[in-house]
Amino acid sequence: MRDFDKEGLEQAGKKYNYNFDGIVRSYMMQDFLPHFAAGPALEIGCYHGDSTLELEKYFPDLTVIEASAEALAVARGRVAKRVKFINAMIEDGEFEPRFASIFMINTLEHVEDAEAILKKARGWLADAGKLFVLVPNADAPSRQIAVHMGLVEHNRAVTKPEWQHGHRRTYSFDTLERDLRKCGLKTIARGGIIFKALANFQFDRALDAGIIDEAYVDACHRLGEIYPSFCASIYSISQK
Repeated sequence: MRDFDKEGLEQAGKKYNYNFDGIVRSYMMQDFLPHFAAGPALEIGCYHGDSTLELEKYFPDLTVIEASAEALAVARGRVAKRVKFINAMIEDGEFEPRFASIFMINTLEHVEDAEAILKKARGWLADAGKLFVLVPNADAPSRQIAVHMGLVEHNRAVTKPEWQHGHRRTYSFDTLERDLRKCGLKTIARGGIIFKALANFQFDRALDAGIIDEAYVDACHRLGEIYPSFCASIYSISQK
C-alpha cells in the first residue's frame, strides 16, 4: 500500500524539489499559455501547489484532485479559496466530461497504471478540450551522463530514490506519445523545457555560486526548442 504523504518527503539523500523545478515551471507556463482556452480546468496531482499557483492565474474555475491529504492541505493554504480540492486517488475520481483543460504536471510518471489514468482524463475532457502532460525526460543529457558515469543503470531506469519518491516509470517522447495514442489521444503540440547537461542540484549550485545566471538558463531553454529531446522535461498537448 503506497503512502502518498511520505513520497513527497526528502529522503535517501535526495531532495524532492529544487529551485530548478520552479524555473522549469515558469518556462512550461510560457509554452502552454498559447494553447489555453476559456472554460473549467482540472489539475491531476498538485503536491504542494506550485503548479496550482500558476494555473489559478488563468483559470477562474479550477478543480484539483490529489491523493496525499498532507500535500493537499499545504496546496489549499497557498491558493485562492475559489480553487476546488478533492482528496482522492485519481482512479477513484468521477467527473463529467466538461473540462476545457486538464493538466498532469509531473504526475504521469507517478501513477501505477498510466493507461487507466489517461483514459480517465480523456473521459473528463470536453469535446474540444486539451490534455497538458509534462514529465521528466529520460533522455536528458544529464541523465545520459549519469549512465556513463555508472550512477544510473540506463536512461529509462527508475532509480531507488526516484522509486521512493513515487516514480513508477520514465518517459521519452516515443513512450509518452505511445501511451497517449493507446488511450485515444492525439498530440497537437509537443516540446521540451530547458536543454539540460546538469543535474537539478548542480543547476541550483551553479546559480547560487554565480557560475551561471538567468541569461544562461534562458539560452538553455532556447536551445531546447531546437533539441527538445535533450531537455530536462518534455510535454505533449493532446486532444481526443
